[in-house]
Amino acid sequence: MSGGSDDRPLPLRVGTNANNEMTTGPLEERRALLERVRAAGIDHLFTADHVSFHTGVGMDGMIQAATLAASVPELAIHIGVYLLALRHPVPVARQIAQIAESAPGRLHLGIGVGGEDRHEVEICGVDPRTRGRRTDASLEALRGLLSGEPTRHDDAFFSFEDATILPAPDPAVPIVIGGRADAAVRRAALLGDGWLGVWCSARRFGAVVREIDDLASARRWPRPAAWDHGLQVWVGLDADRDRARARLAKEMQAFYRIPFEPFEKYSPAGTAEEVADFLAPYAEAGCRHFNVMPIASDVEAAVEGVAEIRERLRARYA
Repeated sequence: MSGGSDDRPLPLRVGTNANNEMTTGPLEERRALLERVRAAGIDHLFTADHVSFHTGVGMDGMIQAATLAASVPELAIHIGVYLLALRHPVPVARQIAQIAESAPGRLHLGIGVGGEDRHEVEICGVDPRTRGRRTDASLEALRGLLSGEPTRHDDAFFSFEDATILPAPDPAVPIVIGGRADAAVRRAALLGDGWLGVWCSARRFGAVVREIDDLASARRWPRPAAWDHGLQVWVGLDADRDRARARLAKEMQAFYRIPFEPFEKYSPAGTAEEVADFLAPYAEAGCRHFNVMPIASDVEAAVEGVAEIRERLRARYA
């Protein structure tokens, strides 16, 4: 899926999440908002993936990506992160190839094991204790399937012979691995094109970047031409920092169902300038793309805030 390393870093990109206003409701309103994102200069949209998260809410990452790719042809679309362990790798490979065929070079796939809601995993018929090993097995299979070559796979989770998915994505779809655990870091080094960090300090981010480079010597797949490490981050945006923090805390607690305080040191709140200053050390540590989840007074303020964060970071690290 990728060639040998040439040590040239990828450009720095900043994206915003595809919220409900961009994916549901009157079509003309959605189009107007997506055009606002594009016109603001934001590099990409990202979407999550949940089958049934906590109260039953969710979204299918592949369907969202296909919808967004068709709705705003100028933007890249990131899935952050797709719960691969809940699906069989052969139909997933077909979905990826189909999106890549209609939107070549624009799909960016993040893979994670989930786990914030074990019930979500169980109702899909997967033992939560096996989700890491299933993800590894699926990634191995996916690497072969997306090459376009006949692929054989046989392990405790999947078994198939001569599976071929054509046309192979061209260019190849980057796969980044999300997660904070040591297993996720190793998975990124051996099977990914980069790591998608979350809830970590800039110092930890830099340490993981170096660790991945060391661990990659054991890959059976070629190293990527350039590592595409990223950070997924919630931010509160407002001229009043206390108001930004309060709004951010409310949204995150409602979504994750745990107190905000453990997340606070990794989730900046304040003006776009303050948030960009918080994120700058991650770029210095090797982060090449930011998936920014903005919480603001309204969706327009959120888009404008992310655009300003991008402008400030790009001015420093162009």
